[in-house]
Amino acid sequence: MNLSNTQLFRGLEEQEITSLLGCLKAAKRCYQKGEVILSEGSITENLGIVLSGMAMISCSDIWGNASVLGHVAPGSVFAEVYACIPGQPLLATVSAAEDTAVLFMDVGRVLTTCTNACPFHTKLVRNLLNVCAYKSLQLSQRIRHTSSKSIRGRLMSYFSECAKGSGSSSFLIPYNRQQLADYLGVDRSAMCNELSKMRKDGMIE
Repeated sequence: MNLSNTQLFRGLEEQEITSLLGCLKAAKRCYQKGEVILSEGSITENLGIVLSGMAMISCSDIWGNASVLGHVAPGSVFAEVYACIPGQPLLATVSAAEDTAVLFMDVGRVLTTCTNACPFHTKLVRNLLNVCAYKSLQLSQRIRHTSSKSIRGRLMSYFSECAKGSGSSSFLIPYNRQQLADYLGVDRSAMCNELSKMRKDGMIE
């Protein structure tokens, strides 16, 4: 993946990125499908960028009920909020939805200007702020999707957002049926029944 196309390194040249990776103690790790990348309750000083594959963010209650909070596509960042708060345990688990490669970086070195006082470090800090703001927006969107009391209302809210984002009534979603049910906070069987009804009503194909 070309890191200059990612949110975190947007506006930076390849030579500048190469210099920053050494400063940030960047390290690449690979995970197999289903493997935990960061576990709930753990503490991290690193933020991660998905280079390839897909990561899923989820949490579970004490009874084992899972809830999908979102996904991390290639080029996207995760764990940045926890890494920015020293000693803050993760409230969610990040796992590989498929074979996934991740680039980890020391967030402390992102927030602290390096000894070289590189002029492009400021761009990196600004990009990190943009990433955090975007994540906040994503959480607000999920709250809106789950505000409806009906399963159909939640599905239509989510599908509407997907259609707007793709600019088309035909679009792909990053979840399978179980993950979509967890994301919307509904029972999978009940959701599948509702999807069948919506198809019969001509609302979806």
